[in-house]
Amino acid sequence: MASFTTVFSASVFAVSSIFVVIFGAGLMVRRGIIKQNQIDGLSSATVTVFLPCLIFTKVTEALDPSSQPWWWALPLAGIAMALVGTGLGAVVFAGQLPAKRNLLPLAGMQNAGYLVLPVGLALFPEQFDTFALYVFLFILGYNPVLWSLGKYLVSGVASDRPVWRGLLTPPFVANVVAIVSALTGATALMPRPALEAVSLIGSAAVPVATLVLGAVLGSVAIQARSILADAVRTMGIKLIVLPALTAVVVHLSGLAAANPLLAEFLIIEAASAPPVGVVLMVRTYGGDEQRIGSIMVFSYAACILTLPAWIAVWRLVSG
Repeated sequence: MASFTTVFSASVFAVSSIFVVIFGAGLMVRRGIIKQNQIDGLSSATVTVFLPCLIFTKVTEALDPSSQPWWWALPLAGIAMALVGTGLGAVVFAGQLPAKRNLLPLAGMQNAGYLVLPVGLALFPEQFDTFALYVFLFILGYNPVLWSLGKYLVSGVASDRPVWRGLLTPPFVANVVAIVSALTGATALMPRPALEAVSLIGSAAVPVATLVLGAVLGSVAIQARSILADAVRTMGIKLIVLPALTAVVVHLSGLAAANPLLAEFLIIEAASAPPVGVVLMVRTYGGDEQRIGSIMVFSYAACILTLPAWIAVWRLVSG
């Protein structure tokens, strides 16, 4: 127990600054210091400029097909984790479907980038380039599931536009271009000052995205009593069952010995809180914003403890 307490305390300390920013931003939104148009502007800049630059920089710098021939497995892992988690949610809410299908993405899908990136930066500052590469490769497979199946489950409607148009976001395009550049060696032909400029802009992505995450959560109107039962079941799947299942699979695979950073990355992904994107989906396409948003806030509050706990458990088991 003493060793768990030591590792858990260290993990809480490592990620505490992230949640200080998140809840600080949320408080500023509730006090009117940060306005809705400012949230929208920061979010737009993150998605269209900062995050694509960070993706391009980290993927081109860290992706080495000769030493990482398995790189293609991470997008598949992103798809698999989203589908398995959503399936677990469907089992738990089986008796109340389709009425509560909007809760399935909260139970089975995670904040794969905006939360995981700053956690990786806090825990693995010396290995962050490689950690960020894992994040972006994972997202390459995960995001299409989130923005197609996830959007449909949360809102209950399909977009008039073809699905592929909704997937062609700046981060997705940057990811594909970066992977092609790394695989073909085209990065070596690009001017060094241009690459350094892209890297400089991308360095703003993690802190700005963390601020946006807190601001979005802070703009949610919270219900308590009416969503408590749904919140408990949703968080039970997302924050306990899914990371436990992932830990078992990763442990049995032997990945912890072969690639400890990749193994812990998968645990962090599985234990991450639900994606804030579902709130944006509800706002854009319709749905129960208060219920979804309230469960999101409870999930992030619980994640302050559950995420470090899973990190501590995994390090003790794999060590």
